[in-house]
Formats: sequence, structure tokens, C-alpha cells
Amino acid sequence: MAEVTEHSSRGTKAEQRDRSRALLIDVATERFARDGYHATALEGLVADAGLTRGALYHHFASKIGLFEAVLQSALERVAEAVERASDGDAPARTRFLSGCRAFLEASVDPAVRRILLVDGPIVLGWDAWRDGDSATSARLLDVGLQELVDAGDIDERDLAAVSAMLSGALNEVALSLGDRREPEPEIDAAMRVLERFLGGLAAPERPVE
Repeated sequence: MAEVTEHSSRGTKAEQRDRSRALLIDVATERFARDGYHATALEGLVADAGLTRGALYHHFASKIGLFEAVLQSALERVAEAVERASDGDAPARTRFLSGCRAFLEASVDPAVRRILLVDGPIVLGWDAWRDGDSATSARLLDVGLQELVDAGDIDERDLAAVSAMLSGALNEVALSLGDRREPEPEIDAAMRVLERFLGGLAAPERPVE
């Protein structure tokens, strides 16, 4: 009985730690999205969470450490949205375009746009930010492009350059959506341009033997 009680106590404490960590990330996401990283004070953040500064430092060594966790959460949410949209049995081109649209739609969320695209590269530095992006959204972009190559939709030449150009273009459109009251027309326009861009990358027809 004592062993069961001790195990239950350890489990409860672990669950409490997980809940407090998740709460800090949720509150920090809201504050960073609203006020930006530099204008967010930790005192106000922990007060909003109903926790102490000691509880914060139990989970995160610094404000940047907390921001890294918030950024990672945003990266994962966007990647999940892209994966859901690009999943299924549709042709590779349809799935690729659906994934790109999902990225833009997810970026309408101020938490994603401000944290992921505005403050992320500034706070963490370009290299660290790029590492996180490469493991999530950029990786999915590369997978989608390779599927287009395999399907014969686009040429395989200079694929790394194509990926870099598309990534930059999609991020720029995502940033611009924050200034739009109605983002859907802007997203529609971006998708039309993307379709034309892909058309220009069509694989050359093989000569008939």
C-alpha cells in the first residue's frame, strides 16, 4: 500500500509540474503575442499565471528559455496544420498547395506571426531560428517539393534554391497578413501566384524515342 501511495504521489507531482509548465507556455504565448518579447515583464507574466517567479525558473532557466519553448510550440502547431492539410490521397500538387495555404492561414494568428516570424529571428538569432524552422515547416516544404518532383510536376534541378525562394516568399506573405482585416483575399492571391510559379518549374517533356 505504501508503494502504491508513494508512486501515486510521484505521479501527481509530475502531473502538477507538467500542468504548471503548460500554463506558463500558454500565458507566455498570449503575452509575447500581444506585447512582444522585449515588452513582456516576467513579473506580470507569472502573476497572470498565478505562479511564482521560482516556479518559472524551475521550468525555464531564463526568459529566453521560456521564449524558446513558446516558439517551439508555435512551430509545432503550424507544422501540424500543414501536415493535416497536405495529408491524403489527392495528387501531389493539390496536397502541396493545400499545405502552403494551411501555413498562410495559420499565420493569421497573431501568436504565430509575432512569435514565429517577427520576434523569433531577432530574439534567438537567425541561425537558431532557422534550425527550428528547418525541423518543422521548412522540412515539410522540402518533402512536398520532392513529392512534386517524384510525380513529374516540377523539374528536380536547383531544388534547394526553389525551396529557399518559396520559404522566403511564404514567410513574407504571412507577415503581410497581419495588416489585413480580411486576409482571405490576400491568401487567395498568393495561392494563384504560387500556382503560376509551380507552372514555371514544370519538368521538361522527355523526347519520344
